[in-house]
Amino acid sequence: MIDAVDWHILNNLQTNARISNVDIARKLRMAPSAILERIRRLEKRGLITGYEARLSPLAVGLGLLVFVFVRTDEKVGMVAAAELVAEIPEVLEVHHVAGEDCYLVKLRVKDTEHLSRVMRERLGQIKAIRSTRTTIALETIKETAKLPLFDQGRTIEKAKRRRKSSN
Repeated sequence: MIDAVDWHILNNLQTNARISNVDIARKLRMAPSAILERIRRLEKRGLITGYEARLSPLAVGLGLLVFVFVRTDEKVGMVAAAELVAEIPEVLEVHHVAGEDCYLVKLRVKDTEHLSRVMRERLGQIKAIRSTRTTIALETIKETAKLPLFDQGRTIEKAKRRRKSSN
């Protein structure tokens, strides 16, 4: 069960993975050791799967965002081609989708020449891929990995008030 304190911790870590346990504890009026214990428990339960820095694609020379719909000759339920696609360094995401296509692939490349090389030399070498449709993003309005967490009707503020009144 995830309580309001856990929701608060998860929200804080999604916003800033570098936030200290002391800062979270201060916001919740709890001991830092209790926050550390909860974070470890959330990690062990698989709710927190890792920590990473978000880099600027433009700053590292990967300014072109591309989505590729991929069709394969694989039997239903097989994902061998997707596993090969996922090994390509420029590939950020691979989603098995319903509809005419089999997979939706998100990738970042330097420019159209780089994209052409990836399509030809990497995707084109996977035998099971029958066809691709490529869409280039002209502008990104929103891009995030932050999940919209809801605390199932119990707001964090209510939890704070309950904790305050019980002290």
